[in-house]
Amino acid sequence: MEYGTLEREIHIDAAPEVVFDVVSSPEHVREWWPDEAEYPAEPGGAGRIGFGGTWVQFTVVDAVPPKLFSFRWAHAEGETAAPGNSFLVVFELEAAGTGTRLRMTETGFRERGWDEAKLVAEYDDHANGWDRFLSRLPAYAAKVAGATR
Repeated sequence: MEYGTLEREIHIDAAPEVVFDVVSSPEHVREWWPDEAEYPAEPGGAGRIGFGGTWVQFTVVDAVPPKLFSFRWAHAEGETAAPGNSFLVVFELEAAGTGTRLRMTETGFRERGWDEAKLVAEYDDHANGWDRFLSRLPAYAAKVAGATR
C-alpha cells in the first residue's frame, strides 16, 4: 500500500448546494464529524475542531459553492497550515441525477516525515475515521434537504 492519499466517493440524495453546506458550515459539520467546530467557512478561515475535548487546528483552503470545499487540519497551534505540517482534505461535489456525488481525498501523510510504523498507524486511523464519519453524511444531508424544502 502507498499510504499517501485516502480517497472515498459516496452518493448523497441531496442537491449539491445542500451537500456543500453540510460539508463546509461548522453548524452542520459538527452534526456528522467532530463534536465541535469553530471556523469561518471562507478561504483562509482559521479555527479549530474538537473531538472528545481535544482540539485540532483547522484552516479553510478553498470554498467554491456548490462544487468544492477544502481545508488543512491537524497542524500545531500557532503554525500556518502548509504541506508538511497538516493534512489536506478536499471535498469535490458533482450533481448526479437528483443527488450529489461527493469525492473526498485526504493527503499529507507522507509529507509529515513520520517513520513507516507511525505513517501506517495514522493512515489507518484516518481511513477508519472517514469510513465511520462519512457514512453519517447521506442521512444527515437528506434531513437538511428535507428541512429546506
